[in-house]
Amino acid sequence: MNLILASASPRRSAILTQLGIPFRIEPSHVAEDGNGRSPLDWPRLFAEEKAVDVSLSHPREFVLGFDTLVFLDGKPLGKPKDKHDALRMLSALSGRSHQVISGVAVARGGKIFSSGAEKTEVFFRSLDPSEIAEYIDSGEPMDKAGAYAIQGKGARFVESIQGCYYNVVGLPVTRTLKMLKNLEEIENG
Repeated sequence: MNLILASASPRRSAILTQLGIPFRIEPSHVAEDGNGRSPLDWPRLFAEEKAVDVSLSHPREFVLGFDTLVFLDGKPLGKPKDKHDALRMLSALSGRSHQVISGVAVARGGKIFSSGAEKTEVFFRSLDPSEIAEYIDSGEPMDKAGAYAIQGKGARFVESIQGCYYNVVGLPVTRTLKMLKNLEEIENG
């Protein structure tokens, strides 16, 4: 099965490689527009849009699309716009739990074959303002949803998780593997 990853995320590439799944990268450049939609649906819908976008250029190949967002009190925290925004996000997450929702979708020829979303609950310990500032100065939080990377230096903030660790990184492993297994069954008739 030819598989395309509609993402330039090095973390997603690393996870698929770790799992031994052959793929090639063709990032989607679709604009994420959540207007008129429930924010909790955004990860799945954006994953679908990304997969469909790339699949239109490669109609005979399956395309995997992903999108990950951090939610605090049901409100999405995207990637921080600047250091002040990262400080705001990390301060809000301090000593609290939040949800990380990753959407995943598979498309071929502009049609969605399968899609869904995975939710993981993440619990942050109480953070000292100086450690937040040090982390922001490292530059790591600036391109991460919720302003932290659980697989990086941001791991020190995490007290515990309930759910899939890899989902927090951006690729829900079990859900993705199930979807790919179903595709193999479709391909093999």
